[in-house]
Amino acid sequence: MKRKERTKQHREEPLREPHRVRLPGFLVDEEIGLGDAIKRATYAMGIKPCGGCEKRAAALNRWMHFSR
Repeated sequence: MKRKERTKQHREEPLREPHRVRLPGFLVDEEIGLGDAIKRATYAMGIKPCGGCEKRAAALNRWMHFSR
């Protein structure tokens, strides 16, 4: 199989669903992503978000969600 064909097949894979972790009694909202949780914690400590932080939060949100 040629290299271009392999990369094309790799890109056509469906996106996986994010992992779901249940934390009853911990969350007030319905669901929150891991990136949003980290963003809230760092903001509470006084660290201001930047463009890289937004990209990181989006990637982590695709990876894991916390639910009630």
